[in-house]
Amino acid sequence: MSNLDIGIVGTLVALGLIALRVPIGVSLGLVSIGGIAAMFNVNVAFGMISATPFEYVGQWELTAAPMFLLMGFICSSTNMTKGLFEALRLYLARLPGGLAIASVGACAFFAAAAGSSVATASAMSRIAVPEMLRNNYDKGLATGTIAASGTLGSLIPPSVLLILYGVYAKVSVGQLFMAGFIPGVLSALVYMAMIMTRVKLKPSLAGTVTEYPTKEEKRAALKTIWPLPVLIFSVLGGIFSGVFSPTEAGAIGAFVAAVIAALRGSLTWIAIKSALRDTIVAATGIFVILIGSVFFTRFLALSGLPAAFSDAILGISSEPWWIFLAVTVIYVVLGMLIDSIGLLLLTLPLILPLVHGAGLDPVWFGIILIKLLEIGLVTPPVGLNVYMIKGALGNLVTLPEVFRGVGWFIAMDFLTLIILMLIPGLSLWLPTLAYR
Repeated sequence: MSNLDIGIVGTLVALGLIALRVPIGVSLGLVSIGGIAAMFNVNVAFGMISATPFEYVGQWELTAAPMFLLMGFICSSTNMTKGLFEALRLYLARLPGGLAIASVGACAFFAAAAGSSVATASAMSRIAVPEMLRNNYDKGLATGTIAASGTLGSLIPPSVLLILYGVYAKVSVGQLFMAGFIPGVLSALVYMAMIMTRVKLKPSLAGTVTEYPTKEEKRAALKTIWPLPVLIFSVLGGIFSGVFSPTEAGAIGAFVAAVIAALRGSLTWIAIKSALRDTIVAATGIFVILIGSVFFTRFLALSGLPAAFSDAILGISSEPWWIFLAVTVIYVVLGMLIDSIGLLLLTLPLILPLVHGAGLDPVWFGIILIKLLEIGLVTPPVGLNVYMIKGALGNLVTLPEVFRGVGWFIAMDFLTLIILMLIPGLSLWLPTLAYR
């Protein structure tokens, strides 16, 4: 059996193990060790185990990931989003689907502070969905809004997925953060437009407006929204102005979030322990997958599969539309089975040679890739955000109701994806402006 054959078999075995729910990092690590041992010998395989983990995980840039996770979980455990949602609810209540539109806006703001789709969906599902259901919103619309809007945490900076892509692809994380800002806002606006259109055509989806807030209530609500804007300005303002690097911004953001929570009186020991526990669990999971993916990258490189895969795709056509079509099919299919971080780190060894071979801008392509991963967060049967919302709401909704609700949002995601592919400037204008 040739090295290429071993690479192909190893990839299929890894996908099979993942389908059997073996942890992704473990699957990739076991396949890589077995594959390298088959191509060379056991000593070479175990030599990789002794050197690779610390060499890769010890990179300074990766420290931003747990810090941004901590920032997001502090926001979540101290209910920093509630005031923002309440203010948006009061100001947008008269619009068709006003509560759902307010939820999209609140998710976008929280995503800019949290950097995590799961943290965004978890925090907002407990705040916004019960309020929408109390106002007789369709269960599918209410839960689908939060499940889909939670994915904005993957694109709007700071994003953990953008950090991982940047480190792995050796692309500036600062440029990626800037590149993700306009596409993230565009995604939110497209969601809002779809909600307004659907409710306008079918008013029963959003019940009826029963509250008409006064000017005094609106002014009072504005006093409660300051935490997230201050946090966002502190983090993104510092990055975009060059005061500190994206890596340093993670620690600064976590510190500012803790200070804001303390000023609000919500930084309790329970909240601190909850945020630290969730951060440790999430960060550990990411780094286990990351180590497994590094093993897998070495294994595939030695097998020659990435070059063969790239040559096969480019052999059909090197036009960008064909590359994007092939990548879209791969990510939509695998996104139904594998969570976003695992899918990103599993596929990058195969996809990056294709990107370089086609001469595509790695920053622009990175945004397209993250958008595809967003879609995977809500597509069945995995749909991590869907399960997060179901777990948070218990018996209030069923899984089929949530999956039914995200269908319209998935269609809007593909519309946004096409726009981003056709107009690269939406992703590249801000990075070009800042790094020219």
